[in-house]
Amino acid sequence: MAIATINPTTGKTLKSFQPFTEDEVEGKLRRAHAAFLRYRTESFDARAMKMRKAAEILESEKDRWGSLMVLEMGKPIVAARQEAEKSARVCRYYADHAGRFLSDEVVPTSASQSYIRYEPLGAILAVMPWNFPFWQVFRFAAPALMAGNVGLLKHASNVPQCALAIEEIFRRAGFPEGVFQTLLIGSDQVQRVLEDSAVKAATLTGSEPAGRSVASLAGRLIKKTVLELGGSDPFIVMPSAKLEEAVTVGVKARTINNGQSCIAAKRFIIHDKLYEPFRKAFVKGMEQLVVGDPMNEQTAVGPLATPDGLETLDEQVRTAVENGAHLLTGGKRVGRQGFFYAPTVLEGIPSDAPAYSEELFGPVALLFRAKSAEDAVRIANDTPYGLGSSVWTNDPEEQKFFLRNLEAGSVFFNAMVVSDPQLPFGGVKSSGYGRELSAFGIREFVNVKTIWIRETA
Repeated sequence: MAIATINPTTGKTLKSFQPFTEDEVEGKLRRAHAAFLRYRTESFDARAMKMRKAAEILESEKDRWGSLMVLEMGKPIVAARQEAEKSARVCRYYADHAGRFLSDEVVPTSASQSYIRYEPLGAILAVMPWNFPFWQVFRFAAPALMAGNVGLLKHASNVPQCALAIEEIFRRAGFPEGVFQTLLIGSDQVQRVLEDSAVKAATLTGSEPAGRSVASLAGRLIKKTVLELGGSDPFIVMPSAKLEEAVTVGVKARTINNGQSCIAAKRFIIHDKLYEPFRKAFVKGMEQLVVGDPMNEQTAVGPLATPDGLETLDEQVRTAVENGAHLLTGGKRVGRQGFFYAPTVLEGIPSDAPAYSEELFGPVALLFRAKSAEDAVRIANDTPYGLGSSVWTNDPEEQKFFLRNLEAGSVFFNAMVVSDPQLPFGGVKSSGYGRELSAFGIREFVNVKTIWIRETA
């Protein structure tokens, strides 16, 4: 895939970039290693001062960064500005808490002194996706840099200007040269970078095939990885739920980021008692969404990010209907230019249809009937993925049942799934392993070193 900015609203190529040569990549790797040897000795206070400056740049220039996100991947401008603000929050969160998360922990033993020490590893390779081009990077970079590591970013090839902008932000914030660098490289160059001795670990957010590839290579090299892969998150609605609120949030949860979110609600599992009223209101809500120019603040759903994504989604919907699913609304491309797809609702999806188990990355919702809480869990878990889940019930016993039995990295009750700097984020099964954010996230890429001292006379 060419490294280029292609405006998804118009389909026009605006700017292309030449991939780095082998010599340029080598120079970046050597700078990263040299920077780590110096940067690892900086105090938490010194790192925090720079990280807070990065947050200030993100917030004060959110219109600039938001417009760049819209230009490259098509998210609505209001959401794009909010992404810049959220990226600032994660910077401040780790500036405030990294020192405490990584402070020495005394453990009483038979030794004169014994404690746990957390030390940085070195250069961490981040292979990041286009759907949240700032947030995905900052939620890795803020804890990694606060821990004393240095970052190497291989961003998605359709958001190169976002990738370069993030490097600019860290440089302007005062981080030393080489502490955070963008690598304008294709997927075929990732192996060479990961194999370099300067790179100690990798994190990847993306597709399951990409995760398998990086994990396989890193495993052979005995290098740590964190993977955040796809999701087909259930949105379960039980009889005790507030129907109107569940519908309103459900529409938003399915179409956030134009439906291109790993934690977007994708499979709506509705109890028989509420199915018909939910179905009617949900379809109406999807039909009322404004689809159009993402720079218009009234737009709820902009274009998909790439022509390949549009083609894949359209084919998935057509195949589902051919296999027996019922189309309730949408199911077609919108407009003559750009990568727009109508908000779509399907029901009656056969269990042997590809759409039943595949992740649909766009504004397409699948409706399922459930006879009971046990039936809802069966349907929810009947997928290779296990990222997030949203359950709408005000019954305390049902809540206990769902939190125990849902196979997911998170369970949100009476709310849509979101990522929050204060809470660990990640999945199980084919949604990946490891955790980002909170204390768990910053401890993924450190050496947990045991110190044992016996004093002798």
